[in-house]
Amino acid sequence: MSIFASLWAELVAVLQTLVAAAPYIIGYVLLILAAGIIWTFVKRLLTPKKDYGSLKTVTFGDESAVTSNTVASVVSIVLIFVLWGAFTGSKLLPGFLHAPGPYEGTGTFTYTSTAPDGTTDDAEVTVLVFPTGEDAEAPEPAPGDGFAKNDSIALQVYRSGLLRVEDNDDITRDDGAVITAINGEAIEPDGSVRTDIGTIGMTGKGTLNIQPATGWQMEPIWLPAPEAVWNRVVEIASAGFRNSTLAEHLGFSLFRVIVGFILGALVGIPLGYAMGLSDWFRGWFDPIVEFMRPVPPLALIPLVIIWAGIGEVGKIILLFLAALWIMAIAARSGVSGVRISKVHAAYSLGASKWQIMRHVIIPNSLPEIFTGARVAMGVCWGTVVAAELVAAEKGAGMMIMVASKFQQTDIVLMGIILIGIIGFTIDMLMRWVERILVPWKGKG
Repeated sequence: MSIFASLWAELVAVLQTLVAAAPYIIGYVLLILAAGIIWTFVKRLLTPKKDYGSLKTVTFGDESAVTSNTVASVVSIVLIFVLWGAFTGSKLLPGFLHAPGPYEGTGTFTYTSTAPDGTTDDAEVTVLVFPTGEDAEAPEPAPGDGFAKNDSIALQVYRSGLLRVEDNDDITRDDGAVITAINGEAIEPDGSVRTDIGTIGMTGKGTLNIQPATGWQMEPIWLPAPEAVWNRVVEIASAGFRNSTLAEHLGFSLFRVIVGFILGALVGIPLGYAMGLSDWFRGWFDPIVEFMRPVPPLALIPLVIIWAGIGEVGKIILLFLAALWIMAIAARSGVSGVRISKVHAAYSLGASKWQIMRHVIIPNSLPEIFTGARVAMGVCWGTVVAAELVAAEKGAGMMIMVASKFQQTDIVLMGIILIGIIGFTIDMLMRWVERILVPWKGKG
């Protein structure tokens, strides 16, 4: 197969996945729109605000007129957890909010066996579907009359099983008997029939494949319920994971990110100022910065391991490089974006170059630097997790990597959620510091 055929096959597979996911995406969008319409209706019933913001008629392009709606944020988070619980059968939600779950219990279906001479006989198969984490044995059915005998099988939810129902018949497959119908509906090799239990298929050799209905809920190995993830948080917080507590794992990751980010900022910000103020520095470092900027930090992991090993130094060097170029570009952009009229006004008032730097360049470049810092911190978080996936004894990424090897999805989700919460908290903290240190942002 040529490379173009391979790429085309991959593209088709991606498109098929998107098409399969489209109903869920559309449903989520409709939920968002419905929540927005309901909130708009409720807001109209409330007393309208009598402030400057309510009098604005133009909001497009006006950052001060469009702010985050707290109600929308709360509804969004609650809706995500409701959907999560609904599709995992969470005990935190009432039953009527659950999506249809997998078939569980005891059911039966009838198969028709046809002998070589054309005579037929029916027999019943009892299917016991038991919950995950439990064990059960197939019930012992009464043999029944005729040459076709009753059978039984026990299956765990979300699992299927093969059953040669004719093995205990008086006329077996070796004698020429074949299964011709399920619940009175004709079936052939490689065909299937839908029943109340699920789908009963037939292999090419005539063996029945019993697949109990899975419903819409996700199997715990793919997506555990919210309470399962919370229980895992409590367990690891108290008992630890791989000889370290949860606080130690998260603390090591946070320490690496902060040290790497600070080092990257200490070097990147002066470098960006130099590039923004001097054409010589701009010409010298611009090719280096622009060359390294599109290189993902993850691509540097093998090189950093060769240079500095798999210890803490290597991880911090990687995070330093992840933050360096972002902070340099942010500082350069901040300096280049200072209005020349402000510089001329300062010169006309007799300001020296140092005073212009202190009172004009630095204050007006701080908003860009803080924006770059927030971006760099996010990149550092993603980088440290990837670095810990490669080699680490402690850290959130190490937890996720080890848990994935043993298919402990609840620990993987726990790590992802905690990383997101910590990253979001850091971003909110940086926004707060920005409001305190740069109160003039967006005010001309």
